[in-house]
Amino acid sequence: MPEGDTIFRAARTLNRALAGQIVTEFETVLPKLSRVDFDESIRGRTVDRVEAQGKWILMYFSAGRILLTHMLMSGSWHIYRPGEKWRLPRSSMRVMIATKSIVAVAFNIQIAEFHTQESVRRRAGFSSLGPSVLAASFDPTEGVQRLLANPELEVGEALLKQSVVAGIGNVFKSEICHACGIHPFRKVGSLTQSEAGDLMAVTQQFFRANVTDTSRNQIVTYSGLRRTTSRSKPEERLWVYKRRGKPCRKCGTPIESRKQGSDARTTFWCPRCQPN
Repeated sequence: MPEGDTIFRAARTLNRALAGQIVTEFETVLPKLSRVDFDESIRGRTVDRVEAQGKWILMYFSAGRILLTHMLMSGSWHIYRPGEKWRLPRSSMRVMIATKSIVAVAFNIQIAEFHTQESVRRRAGFSSLGPSVLAASFDPTEGVQRLLANPELEVGEALLKQSVVAGIGNVFKSEICHACGIHPFRKVGSLTQSEAGDLMAVTQQFFRANVTDTSRNQIVTYSGLRRTTSRSKPEERLWVYKRRGKPCRKCGTPIESRKQGSDARTTFWCPRCQPN
């Protein structure tokens, strides 16, 4: 599942491509979206803005409609110039939004819904989101408070809980814990205030580093591989994720892994750098 940095970059790209433009064509294979389009017509509306909140993308149209999408495991948004060949087959298209200069296509997206400002606030799974790590208003102190409010959870589980902070996924979970020297299977209740603060500070640091923008006002945005180390070689860009049995980049101890939480997501850690 794409994590918050990927979703942020996708929303930023969509915003640069579509914001301020008038929709000239709207197409979808999803019945609920089709019904709204039939009743109210998305064509002729202006795309006001596109933004990310955690792992969700919100596309705001004039006259109060919001398209809410979640990529889950296999979804993606692409942008094309009119007439440009799509990189995925048309059978994978779920939503297509065209303007005079841009065609935005959502492929294999399983969650796509039209909302109003009122209904989106009530939407299960969205209404309970914690603060988005990449929001300009993100306050690590609030993240610490929300994290410590779940003392019964293991740290790795709590970091994935989107009501704590929105955006962390399985890669960052393992990488954040390693960078902080905290065993991911410790209970949150065992954390000191300082340790919880370190987790939130590193979370913000890693996320910001992975949405670095060098394209200014151009549509294309950062597309590099996710990186949590400062090493230049692509194969050395992560500390522990998917490195079971390989030597820790800090101490040389073999990395371990185990399933964690009700979703049985695999967590990676160094037993020496992250003692339990």
